[in-house]
Amino acid sequence: MPQPSAPRKSPGRPPRISRDEVIGAARRIVAEEGVDRLTMRRLATEIGSTPMALYHHVRNKEELLVLLLDDYAAQALRRPELPAHPRERIVVAAAAIHEALAACPWIVEVLTADDLMSTSALWFVEQIVDGLVEGGLPAERAVHGYRAIWYYTAGEIVVRATAARRRADDDRATYREQVFGHLDPGELPRLSQVADRWAALTGEDTFLDGLRALVDGLLAGR
Repeated sequence: MPQPSAPRKSPGRPPRISRDEVIGAARRIVAEEGVDRLTMRRLATEIGSTPMALYHHVRNKEELLVLLLDDYAAQALRRPELPAHPRERIVVAAAAIHEALAACPWIVEVLTADDLMSTSALWFVEQIVDGLVEGGLPAERAVHGYRAIWYYTAGEIVVRATAARRRADDDRATYREQVFGHLDPGELPRLSQVADRWAALTGEDTFLDGLRALVDGLLAGR
């Protein structure tokens, strides 16, 4: 006598995903493949879900990037003990930002490309602007001063990270090294004098020296 067939199982709903899983997967994609490769479709594939399911957690890529920034800032940004002197307070706050971002250069790419920021980082911005105001700048000039410090900080990180990737991907002499190996001392005497040490000299970590010089320039005569 034939046995009744078992009832067919409904495929049911896909497994639920948490916001922490979304952020973790997005962080992996950006760190390994770059910001441009982070899309809702790519993220859904990484998690094993659908783009529609992700919209329960994030509305779009911009909101996802803000979540990534806040997540990283909460983990990496540590408020330092600030000196009383305004100039030193500016330097310490900016150096803390540099230290946190240098460990994760893709964050700088997000910050500079999409004009986004983490609210967790605003405390550091406040200290820099406040130090510039206490140093004698009007509020508007202090904002301009902060912008100059941020451009210097972000630029230094981007240049170093790009150079590091270039060296990791290709150990051949760079175009710059080839050019500096054949300088004309008659036309470029100063550069020729340091040509054999140019790569080593420009590779030194002089961020703090440059930062102090920039702050001194912003507050010169005040």
